[in-house]
Amino acid sequence: MNSPGSIPTATLRSPARLMSALMLGLTGVASFLIVAVLLTVLGYLLFRGFGGLSIDFFTRLPTGNPQDPGGFANGILGTLILVGMAALVGVPFGVLAGIYLSEYGGRGLGAWLVSPVRLVCDVLAGVPSIVIGIVGYELIVVPMKGASAYAGAAALAVIMVPIVARTTEEMLRLVPASFREGSLALGATKSQTILRVVLPAAGGSVITGILLAVARIAGETAPILFTIGGSRLLPGDLDKEFPSLTLQIYNAARSPAPSEQQLAWTGMVVLIAILLVLNLAIRLATARAIKNRVGG
Repeated sequence: MNSPGSIPTATLRSPARLMSALMLGLTGVASFLIVAVLLTVLGYLLFRGFGGLSIDFFTRLPTGNPQDPGGFANGILGTLILVGMAALVGVPFGVLAGIYLSEYGGRGLGAWLVSPVRLVCDVLAGVPSIVIGIVGYELIVVPMKGASAYAGAAALAVIMVPIVARTTEEMLRLVPASFREGSLALGATKSQTILRVVLPAAGGSVITGILLAVARIAGETAPILFTIGGSRLLPGDLDKEFPSLTLQIYNAARSPAPSEQQLAWTGMVVLIAILLVLNLAIRLATARAIKNRVGG
């Protein structure tokens, strides 16, 4: 009950309730707009590209003939190989850098490196991919006197490393200090504690960061444009010009022939499907990590 002369509680709460309702409405509208834009883009892609899906698209090579353009079998396989090669370099370097930033950079002789390494990772993560492609062209393609899968994978790995490093660092920092203290108290060394206690505890989250980086590089075009040259053949020598799905989409979209433009739309649908699968894998890995953490 309100005392005589006091302002009713309902009157005091009404502005707060009004603001809460307003914020709820704004966030709901923003969420709806985001979903609507995504569904519009996906719907238009499916409308333009789904009709071109066929066995030939996945099994045939591009012919260059507008009357019979063939398929993108080499581009799909080439993209998978390029992403795999980039991951072989980017994942170990990124994870090791993240471990250093989280576990070894607090004190000692290596402490002075923490801030510069973290700054470099943050800057690299924000550098436009076309810049990395041009630098890769100058530093790898020109000295090697030709485009190659090695140059393309190296450019993609440079994009991948800072994402994996910063994600690994943040996930390892979430592991409780008591885990480390308990392991060290039982006689384990620093490296044993990291490998057998800290990393397994943050394993699902680290995998999530790796998959995010893989999804990022799988759809890159600019670094590939400057480094692999492109090829209409199945992937072969890694030191020669190499095929890529994103590069073939780019070239087919610029063609005046409607049949090749249709290939580009279909390639976009396949690329979006690949990225969708990767994002679903990220969500499953994240859900499993949260479940293990709660269960632990």
